[in-house]
Order: sequence, then C-alpha cells, then structure tokens
Amino acid sequence: MIEETETIEEFLARRSADVEEAVRKAAAAEILPRFRRLAAHEVDQKSGPHDLVTDADRLAELRLTEDLGALLPGSVVVGEEAVHADPAVYEALQGDAPVWIVDPVDGTRQFVHGDDGFCTLVALAHRGTVLASWTYAPAREQFATAVRGHGAFLGGRRLFAGPPEPGRDLAVATSHPYYTTDDQKRALGALRTAGVAPRACGSAGLEYLAVARGESDAVAFSWEAAWDHAAGLLLVEEAGGAHLTLTGEPFRITGGNTLPFTAARDAATARRVAGLLRGGV
Repeated sequence: MIEETETIEEFLARRSADVEEAVRKAAAAEILPRFRRLAAHEVDQKSGPHDLVTDADRLAELRLTEDLGALLPGSVVVGEEAVHADPAVYEALQGDAPVWIVDPVDGTRQFVHGDDGFCTLVALAHRGTVLASWTYAPAREQFATAVRGHGAFLGGRRLFAGPPEPGRDLAVATSHPYYTTDDQKRALGALRTAGVAPRACGSAGLEYLAVARGESDAVAFSWEAAWDHAAGLLLVEEAGGAHLTLTGEPFRITGGNTLPFTAARDAATARRVAGLLRGGV
C-alpha cells in the first residue's frame, strides 16, 4: 500500500517486487493452466476471426485489476478486456490518478494455437508518462522489468540494446497484415527496401523485448492501444533505444499519434525507420 505522503517513485522503490509477484501469480493461476488445454468454449472472437479472447485473458485481467489496485490505492486499471467491454475506461489515461495498463495475454492468437510466444504486460503510468513496466513470458520463463531512469532488466541482468551491426540488414517487426488498412500497408511497405528486412510481428510485448535485448533492430506498428505498447516502449527506452512517430515526436500512450510509428534499439535506427515510413505515406 502506498503511504499517504509517498511518491509513486518511492512506491516503486519499495513495492516493485510485489507487482512482479502479482503478475506471476495471475499467470500461474489463470494463464498457464489453460496453455495448450483450452476448450472450444473458452475461446471467443471480438472484432473478427483474428481478434481472439480467452477465459485466460478475462480471468487474469480480473485478478490483476484486484491485486494491483490493492497495492496502490487510488490507482485505476486500464485493461484490454475492460476497455473492450466499456470503451470509456480508456479515458483514465488522460486523468490525474496513477494508471495500471494491463494486457493479460499479449499474443492471444499464439496462446490459442499452443505457441509459447505470448506474455503478460503491465505498466504503471501517471499523467501520460510510463514510470515502470513488467513483461512476463511465463511459458518461456522470462521476466523483464524497467523503471524510468533506473534501467531495463531481464532476469536480473541489465539490458543494453546497442546499435545494429554495421552492414547488416535491419530486422524490423511490423504490424501483421491482418490488422492493417490499405494506407497502413503502403506505409509499412516502404520498409521493403535495400538494407531492411521486415517481417510480420508476433506478440508486441515480446517484439519490444527483442529490441531491448538487441536481438531485433526495430518495430513498426500502426495501432495505438496503450496495453500493447506502454510496457515495451519503456523497456526499449531504458535499454538505450528510442521511439518516434511520423512527426518525429515520441509515441504518446494517451493517443493522438501520427501512425505508423517505430521503436528501435538506438536513436539513429529510429530516425532511419521513421524516415522510410514517412516516405510511404
């Protein structure tokens, strides 16, 4: 519980491990028991056949909403499934209360198909600034954390993305064609050029982690949902990376961004990818 005179930064210094434990417990109770064991009645469609939700998504989010709210009284939760049920919930990102941004199963499509490329994403933001993030891939036993100004870590090891290897094609994960409009396809299509190797992304959270680890060079995404981006963007920033929209400004979790946008392992790569995307608009 946050003390009455305690700042959010002081809360994080004291209770980050408790947030990590809440994420682990939600995954252990609601996600992993259903991994590769989902019954047909536990999977539903939202906007279409490529937009899936499962009982694991719903129940893990409910548990995280309760546990995270208890850790930080006065905070609110913006979760993917809660916003699907009531879009007005998303407006909390514009408010003054601390906001937990939750994606209970990022990569639901992979989860449903028995692929281990999914994760739980939690970020804590205040007045539009992401202050901390937790990225947990339970089937891979990977846990990454970041606190603004204090670095990014994977399994206790600090992450430094570093610049790409000179002379090698840039590895860029892009929005999956299933989820892009014709205009977005044209913008992202500008990455199909010499010196760049684009591919369709999997779980956004794990793509951001790959950039923070220096395993991938950049992402280029065409949607704004804060639960997909907040945790990963801070992870990349704290590993030394950068993110830019088409206007040359950093991505804002509160919305109103000019899309597509990129996050990359260093500022020079972010500028290069953003320039290519701009040329395709």
